[in-house]
Amino acid sequence: MNRSTTGRAAAGLLLTLGLTATACSNGQDTTTGAGSVAPVSGKISITYLQKQGDQEYFVGEAAGAKAKAAELGIDLKVVNLGNDANKTVSEVQAAAAQKANGVIIVVPDPAVGPQVVQTARDAKIALLTSDDQICATGPDPALCAKGDLVPRVGFSGAQMGTEVGKRAAAEYQKAGWTSADTRVISASKQDVTVCGDRVKAAREAFGAVAPGVQTLDVATDNTPTGAQDKVAATITANPGIKHWVVWGCNDENVHGGVTALQNAGVSADNVVGVGIGAYLACKDWSGSKPSGMKAALFINGRDVGALAVQTLFDRLKNSKEMPAETLAKTTMVDAASWKSAGVTCS
Repeated sequence: MNRSTTGRAAAGLLLTLGLTATACSNGQDTTTGAGSVAPVSGKISITYLQKQGDQEYFVGEAAGAKAKAAELGIDLKVVNLGNDANKTVSEVQAAAAQKANGVIIVVPDPAVGPQVVQTARDAKIALLTSDDQICATGPDPALCAKGDLVPRVGFSGAQMGTEVGKRAAAEYQKAGWTSADTRVISASKQDVTVCGDRVKAAREAFGAVAPGVQTLDVATDNTPTGAQDKVAATITANPGIKHWVVWGCNDENVHGGVTALQNAGVSADNVVGVGIGAYLACKDWSGSKPSGMKAALFINGRDVGALAVQTLFDRLKNSKEMPAETLAKTTMVDAASWKSAGVTCS
């Protein structure tokens, strides 16, 4: 799940403009103001704002959200933000102007969090994030007090990373490689909190089973081409390595890394790639050629979209407090199991 941002300058601008929100730590809907969002007696209107809405995962997420909205009789508007942080803010403002009851958002840049929260508060709109976190009081969710994080629906980054690291270690051991001639490529956008959670947990889980293998951290923009370019440079800078393990924040990073290794002449049996998403990994498994993509953690965007809409509906219709985190399930798949697991590969 892929992630271009405007950088820390945006955070500085928000602070300069005095847009940073202040949250009360009373444990009650701090992201929109305690008690400020009234129950809706009529038809509910929700705007779902997604970064990179044309990516396979987010396409599925939108489909799941639309299906659940239709089931519940919700008026749902889905907006593709791309990677535009400025559009994020303007679309939240538009939702407020259009009298939406609630907003679900996947931000391209967490630095806009305080402005998004303040806009929702001022308009008395219920706010929920899916996938990535935002903070009411600052640009970096990793530095945010728990009570100031906006409620989120998605996956546990630490749990996901742990599963990836365990599978990568099992593949490494099965291959019979040694630490001396193996390197791990850990590729991700390094200012995205959930990415940091995933790759950190993967490293810890892998190291617990296969200690001593050097990890090379590769900073990317979370896209396949971005990862491919950065990993290609890393391969060049590390000549003589026979075996490679690749993990990252998402399928894009891993697929890009595996492609870079393939282009560098590394055979598929010398590569262990373990993705997150499975929507790119399955394309390799659909073909007849061997692939360095050995496995991927299947995360179903449809489940997240539906769960997000249900969670916000319960808040708006029944005044049910939104949990800090609502987590969807994950499944590890490979070339033999992805079809039966329900992975959509297009």
